[in-house]
Amino acid sequence: MRLSTRGRYGLQAMFQLALYYGQGPVSLKQIAIEQDLSENYLEQLFSVLKKEGFLHSVRGAQGGYMLSKNPSEITVGQILRALEGNIAPHECVADEDFICSKEDRCVTKLVWMKIKNSIDQVIDSITLQDMIEDNKKLIEQEAEK
Repeated sequence: MRLSTRGRYGLQAMFQLALYYGQGPVSLKQIAIEQDLSENYLEQLFSVLKKEGFLHSVRGAQGGYMLSKNPSEITVGQILRALEGNIAPHECVADEDFICSKEDRCVTKLVWMKIKNSIDQVIDSITLQDMIEDNKKLIEQEAEK
């Protein structure tokens, strides 16, 4: 399974906003520069993330975007699902309405379910605050070299 640019770039941008949490709005341009992403593409992603309740926007010259919640309250899973939809390796475990004639005897469905559950467990256990802490550790390790 591979995430699209929507999920990858959206997570990078949300991480960048988490770094500025509590400091006021951050412009799309600044996020795009700091994360080396397309400003136009970020605008599309932020529209979805705002609609899902993860962001507040402020208009005007000093405007931009802010997280609507504390970074410790937003998980990687929430962000990825908002941008990507259901994160599952196969349609049979992503869609309850999926009909398969082999469902009662399909051993691969059990594999897909285990993969899905493992992915869900990991992405739902990591918050933006965890990413900030991991980033601090990486910076400290780099400084020690």
